[in-house]
Amino acid sequence: MDQITNRQIGWTIVTLKLILICFLLITILPELEVADIHLDKTFYQFIIVGFIAQLIDGTLGMAYGVSCSTLLLNFGVAPRVATAAVHTAEVFTTGVSGLTHLRFKNIDRKLFLRIVVTGSIGAMIGAYLISEVLDGNVIKPYIAAYLLVLGMVIITKGIRNRQKVEKEIKHAEWLAFIGGLCDAIGGGGWGPIVTSNIIHQGKNPRETIGTVNTAEFFIAFFSTGVFILIVGVESWQIVLGLIAGGVIAAPIGAMLTSKINKRVLMISIGIVITLSSVYTIYRSL
Repeated sequence: MDQITNRQIGWTIVTLKLILICFLLITILPELEVADIHLDKTFYQFIIVGFIAQLIDGTLGMAYGVSCSTLLLNFGVAPRVATAAVHTAEVFTTGVSGLTHLRFKNIDRKLFLRIVVTGSIGAMIGAYLISEVLDGNVIKPYIAAYLLVLGMVIITKGIRNRQKVEKEIKHAEWLAFIGGLCDAIGGGGWGPIVTSNIIHQGKNPRETIGTVNTAEFFIAFFSTGVFILIVGVESWQIVLGLIAGGVIAAPIGAMLTSKINKRVLMISIGIVITLSSVYTIYRSL
């Protein structure tokens, strides 16, 4: 496993993306009628949302799923449809982002191998729970509360802005499992949970963001596989809009990783997510 190269990781990402594209084309196109192919104002709004969310995620290693899920819940989208749409879009956006991080060598392969397997397992379990076990209407305010906590975590991380001496990361496998599980259930959380904790333990921020972002492709791919099998592909306009905006932003975010003022951006993101989550909770009560 230690002999795996960046090139091999990159080709694996490309291959899995092509497999998903072929599957979606085979399953969706025959069901679409000419009347269904109508792009309204909402579609273009989601292109913007996808662009902004992926720019943030590619730069900070967090907040794509949280941002998109918060917005979808506020638009009245059912929790399981929202999280399925976000993860389907993430397969494409995180794939481009991961390839760019690999190109700029923003990745620690040893850490990547420690988090990618358990993270994927956690994501598949979480996808099954939100699709088959948990009642979407009942869990909606709890998901919003979960996102509220994540928003506050991001704010706290931005305010503290502390750097520790780099050392061996502890419990990375379990951290990834919990991150993947929560990410699939809540539609976001992989980045805030995994990136924040690893940086808190003292890992170099650039390598942490690149590694977690690249691993996120596999978390999104396997959870999406479960969603497609159980939920199917719903709200294709939302998915397509998020993909279009995210794919454009992904390489930009990866290039900005070492240049942007992360502290100010993290605090701003946290405030937006926190306020949006509070509003969602208020509407659910």
